[in-house]
Amino acid sequence: MMIMKLLYVCGKERSYIRNVLILKGLQNCSYNIIDCSDTSKTYLARFIKTGYKFLAAKKEGINFVFVGCLGHHLVPMIKKTTAKPIIFDPFVSTYDTMCLDRKKFKSDSPAGKFFYWLDKYSCEQAGRILLDTDAHIDYFSSTFGLPKNRFHRVFVGADESVFFPRKAEREDRRFRIFYYSSFLPLHGMAYVVQAARKLQNDKEIEFLVVGKGQEHKKVRNLAQRIGDENVRFIDWVPYENLPREIANADICLGGHFSDIEKAKRVIAGKTFQFIAMKKPVIVGDCPGNRELFTNRENALFAKMADADSLAAAILELKNDEPLRTKIAEEGYKTFIEKCTTDAIGRELKRVVEGLK
Repeated sequence: MMIMKLLYVCGKERSYIRNVLILKGLQNCSYNIIDCSDTSKTYLARFIKTGYKFLAAKKEGINFVFVGCLGHHLVPMIKKTTAKPIIFDPFVSTYDTMCLDRKKFKSDSPAGKFFYWLDKYSCEQAGRILLDTDAHIDYFSSTFGLPKNRFHRVFVGADESVFFPRKAEREDRRFRIFYYSSFLPLHGMAYVVQAARKLQNDKEIEFLVVGKGQEHKKVRNLAQRIGDENVRFIDWVPYENLPREIANADICLGGHFSDIEKAKRVIAGKTFQFIAMKKPVIVGDCPGNRELFTNRENALFAKMADADSLAAAILELKNDEPLRTKIAEEGYKTFIEKCTTDAIGRELKRVVEGLK
């Protein structure tokens, strides 16, 4: 039996969780993988070095090329230098991210038009395109005029060798709400600190928020201005210590909680890690989350961009231990069935088999 040989490249860091999990999924399919990704810190350096590695390796009798997360800029070069089928996992739209989410450029600016072209052209060159939710697929298809039959949904998932159920290592009796974030507008951190303020009279509740990023200063100033005394901010926790912080939580906030359109189309990566550790999660009520979760079954929904709804969901779970247990158990079952690296591998195999 011939073993499929694939050449793997990616735009974002090789260590980025989407890339890590996709590669593990491909490895679980027992493919022969030539990894041409690069670990340089800058985007430009990764692009140049990855390009050199690809050009050197493409002669090795490969069956197809897999372009991973944020490899939009690599696709045109690959398409011009090989006739092998391309599977592309853009993960996000550069146009949506830069123009609509982070608002770095206007949509009709030269940069906005370039990012739109880059998304559309790179996807047009691929035989199959992977995205994390059907809602995200709908957006790409309608925005860039791409046929839906070129797309395949592959959930982000989590690495079950890192994130698995474990006992808490805490001695205090506080009821801990855990959230970590890179403080992008997408995440809606302001609604988390506003919800914390609404729950301040309950002295048992504490919030632990980990991370730093674009809106960090703005959110910290808001927390100080409204008088949050039950929120503890930590700028950074090493990846290897993240499971311990999750294990020590009573409730985890999956998000996303903003009303940005992109937030409604995706499932936050942290949410998969939380359910992998059998934690009760609160998520935003949106099309993306509804593809995997059912309210009060394997997650509790809160209205997006609504601190009152988030605070009410937290209080309900705090006061209803049977509901917390049910959501944690059912969330874990959902993870085992649909979100492990084996499950990701099965989905990837369907994509590869379809390209033969």
